[in-house]
Amino acid sequence: MTVEVLSANQPETFYRGEGRIAEFRNVPALADRPEDWVGSVTSRFDLAPSGLSTLADGRVLAEAIAADSRWWLGPDRADTGVLVKLLDAGQRLPLHVHPDRSFATAHLASPYGKTEAWVIVSARSDAYVHLGFARDVDLEELAGWVDGQKNDEMLAATNRIPVAAGDAILCPAGVPHAIGDGILLVEIQEPTDFSVLLEYEGFGLTDGHLGLGYDLALQCVDRGGWSPSRLDALRGSSSGLLPAAADEFFAARRLRGGDRIEQGFSVVVAVAGEGTLTGENDNLAVRRGDTLLVPYAAGPLRLDGPVEAIRLSGVA
Repeated sequence: MTVEVLSANQPETFYRGEGRIAEFRNVPALADRPEDWVGSVTSRFDLAPSGLSTLADGRVLAEAIAADSRWWLGPDRADTGVLVKLLDAGQRLPLHVHPDRSFATAHLASPYGKTEAWVIVSARSDAYVHLGFARDVDLEELAGWVDGQKNDEMLAATNRIPVAAGDAILCPAGVPHAIGDGILLVEIQEPTDFSVLLEYEGFGLTDGHLGLGYDLALQCVDRGGWSPSRLDALRGSSSGLLPAAADEFFAARRLRGGDRIEQGFSVVVAVAGEGTLTGENDNLAVRRGDTLLVPYAAGPLRLDGPVEAIRLSGVA
C-alpha cells in the first residue's frame, strides 16, 4: 500500500470548535480543537513543530519527503506547494487577511503567500462568511478601525455572504475575510501560516501583525470594494470546483465513483458515502471522514462506489 489514511493532526489555536471534526473523522479526533491540518509540511507561525503531520510509522511527513522527495513528489516538484485543513468554526472567526506572494517574499522570507479556498462540507441554515470590503476603504480609516478595535464598523463594511454545503469559494490573498460559526469546511491554501488579524480584541489575543507592526502589515490588505459580480467570480462553475483564478496556486477537483485520479502528490478528503480507491499497489476502502495522503509513487488511481471526495494538490 502506498496511499496512507491519515490520523487527526489538530494543533491548538485561539478559537473554538463545536466537535464537528471529531464527528466527521473516522479516526480519534479532539472535539475541542477546530482545525485538522491534513498531510501538512507547514508549521504554525513561530510555533514549530506544531502543525506538522506525522505518518503512521511515526515519521514526520516533512522529513520523509526530504529524505525521498521523488517517491513522494515525483521528478518535477520541489515541495508539496499546498496545505489542506479541516476547519470547524464554533464561533465567528476574526476578520483577517493573508499576504500575497510579493509581500511574503519582501517581508516574511517566503515565496508563498496565502491564497486559500473553502469547500463547505456542512453548514447551519443561516451560515455565512464575510468576504471583501463592500466599498473602497482608505488606509487611514482601516488603521483607525484596527487601532481602536472598532470591530462592528469593520464588519459592517464587509460583504456578508450566505453559504451552504457544497459551495466552493476562492479567497485571494489580501482580501479581508471571516468565517462565520456553524460551518465545517475543507480549506486548501498555499503552505504558510501568515495571518494579519484586523480583529483581535475578544479573541484572547493582543495583536496580530506577524511581528511586522501594523503600519507595515496593513499594506498587504486589499482595501478595494468587492461588488456582487466580483464576488460571484470567486465561485466555481460547471467546468470546475474553483474558478480559473485558483489555478496558479492550487488545484481542487470533486471526485465521484468511477473517476480516475491522475498520478501526483495530493490529499484526498472523502466527504460523502463510501467506496474503494484502487491502483497498482493499492486497494483501500474509503468512506466519509477519511483523509488520504497520496504520494506520486502510487501512480494513477480509481475511485469506485457511491462515494464523493475532493482531491487537493499544489501546482508545479
